[in-house]
Order: sequence, then structure tokens, then C-alpha cells
Amino acid sequence: MSNLNELDIQSLLSGYEKKQFTVTQVAESCLKTIAEKNPKLNALLEVSSEKVMARAKELDGQSSSAGKLKLYGVPVAIKDNFLVKGWQCTAGSKILEEYRSPYTATSVKRLEEAGALIIGKANCDEFAMGSSNETSAYGPCRNPWDLERVPGGSSGGSAAAVAASMCPASLGTDTGGSIRQPASLCGLVGVKPSYGRVSRYGIVSYASSLDQVGPFSQTVWDSARLLEVMSGFDPHDATTSKAAVPDFAQSLRETDLSQVTLGVAPSWLEGVDSDVKKAFDSSIEALKKSGAKVVEVDLPRTRYSLSVYYLIAPSEASSNLARYDGVHYGFRAKDFTDSETLYNRSRGQGFGKEVKLRIMLGTYALSAGYYDAFYLKATQVRRLIQQDFEDAFKKCDAILTQLLLQPLSS
Repeated sequence: MSNLNELDIQSLLSGYEKKQFTVTQVAESCLKTIAEKNPKLNALLEVSSEKVMARAKELDGQSSSAGKLKLYGVPVAIKDNFLVKGWQCTAGSKILEEYRSPYTATSVKRLEEAGALIIGKANCDEFAMGSSNETSAYGPCRNPWDLERVPGGSSGGSAAAVAASMCPASLGTDTGGSIRQPASLCGLVGVKPSYGRVSRYGIVSYASSLDQVGPFSQTVWDSARLLEVMSGFDPHDATTSKAAVPDFAQSLRETDLSQVTLGVAPSWLEGVDSDVKKAFDSSIEALKKSGAKVVEVDLPRTRYSLSVYYLIAPSEASSNLARYDGVHYGFRAKDFTDSETLYNRSRGQGFGKEVKLRIMLGTYALSAGYYDAFYLKATQVRRLIQQDFEDAFKKCDAILTQLLLQPLSS
């Protein structure tokens, strides 16, 4: 079969079970596509044909596992802020240039245990700070549908790799839109799960109370399968939930929409691009015709969400990124005479403009005399925003949203 790289996960699993092709053949098809398309897209920062083919042959030797392992032989690209043993992990930053991961993130490890094949490390905005994948120290990523447009960010490389059929799935992180926005811009299914559903262990931290791991794929079923494999409690991450993990893919079924109530927040339509609003309104009408009940919900304090985000995220980033000092690992400036100069020059030369901006903003918000007024107050308002959603969900089963005109930084 040709174009094996274009098959979705469900089709791949079915093909393996029927012995229509091998993992090696699928891997070769993906690597060929990467070689053809990646030079223009810059979606993947590292691809090791040697590692990929060795893993593919290993899986072919376990062909009896086809039909048993949930992700047997499925190529997956991993955002370059996940640690994968033996692979680079730059987080899109010069300060982690040439850094090699000593261990594997829990989410990736669970994919591999389910039979997945890591195909490469995906480009991203530096330390996941950005919404266009243009802040990467290793060059911008392009949208496969139009090379003059961005793929969204910060997980732009992860989205572009799937949209360009380099692989059927990828992993990203979402702090303030970094999965949802590039999935929308690249025409994919992207999921930001509930906080704590997927372990953050082995992820380069940006804003610890906001970061979350999620999948990109071509179909809802594929994302459901990826999510169920990654989910679950992890003793390495105290914030993970101990709640049972449903079989998400198996539970997918046709729903009688006459039994579903959907919420729409009128205030969210303010500032939305006219074409986006037109498509959104058409979708609502289609849902109504299918029997769904649509009601208005009030989410008054979500207007403060961007302000809250830009206090909480930079504050936590300031704390998390303090560890990059040019001493233990990563980039180290060469022209220094003492430890203070080493720190200043390593961080000054190693971090990009956007990262420096957020570190300074966060450091200011956490400084003496301002912590209570900024960071603490932002966390309190975040709780009020959460309460708005809890109240809204008393009236509906789900809330319909649209991509806003203004970019969501991640």
C-alpha cells in the first residue's frame, strides 16, 4: 500500500491486525514524507532514522501484539519540551541547545508501552511561550496548508507534522491555548484535558498550575485513544488525579442530540472575526436542526481571563526558569570572569526576547510588595472564573466556543 503515512490511527491498527503492512513500511513512508516536506515546514527539529527504524523492526518482531497493544506501530511526533531518553530536548530555546534527555516523560513512556513509535521531536515556541511558533530559537514553523501562514503555537510543530501527514499523531502541551489554537489553525482534533488527567512528569515546566499534556490527531477517535493511554495517576506527579480512566475511544458513540443541551455565551462573540462568527452561527443552526437545545449562559468574569493568565503564567515561568543558570546543563556563555557574570550572560544570551519579557513580568509580579496585589489576586480571580463555569454547567452539558480574533498566547 502507498501513502501509509496518511492513514489515521484506527486505520493503521486495523491494517496491522490484518497483516496488510508492517511497522517498518509505515515508518519508511513517514520518514520519506518528512524528508520531502520538513525542509520547507520546519515542523520537526530532530528526526533519527536509525532510532525510528530500529524501533520499527523491534515492533515487527512483536507482530503478535497487533490487536492487543492500543497504539501498536503508531508513529507519534513529540513536542520538543518533552523528555524522551536519548533524544534532544531544547524546548525551542538556545539555552537548552544540544541537551539530551536522561529519562522519558511519563506520558511518552505510556505511549511507548502501548506500542507507539516515536518519529521525531517537534518545533515549538521557546519554552512554549507564544501563539504562532515564531519565537523558536530554531526558526519558525510553517502551516502545511499555506506556507505563508503560521500553524499556531506554541505546539505549532506538533500540529504541522500531523497536518502534513508526516505522522498520524503528535503530543503537545497547552498552557493558554497551545494545543487548541494550532489544532484549529491546522484543521486537526486537539485536546486539552482536565488538569491532572495526564502526568506532567518529564515536561519542561512553563507555568506549573496551567500546563497540560494533550494529543493532536486526524479524528476524534484517534485523540480519544491517545488520551486514554496517557491518562492516569503518576506517583512522580502529585497533581495527577486518581480518578479511574474511562475507555474514551470505546465510549464514543452516536449521541441523540435531542437529549443534549449546549450553552452559548453571547459575551464571547465580541471581537470575533466576521468569517469566524458566520461559521460559528452556521454550526449552531446545524446542531439545532439535529435536535440539540441551545441556551445562553453567563460567564461574566471570563473577560478577566487574559489578564489573569498574564499574571499567573509569567510569575510561574519566572520561578521555573530560574534553574537555567549556565552551570548545571545547557548553554553557558564563554566570556565570564565570575559567577554573577556567568549567570547574567548565559541567561542574557541563551533566552530569547519573548522569554525574557515574561520572566521580567513574572519577577515583578512576585516581588516584595506586589505579590499580594498581582499573583495572589490573580489566583483568586481564577477561582471566580472557575465558579462561573461550574454555574454554567448546571444549565448545559457543554459550551460552544469559537477561535477568537485576538491570539491566545500559550
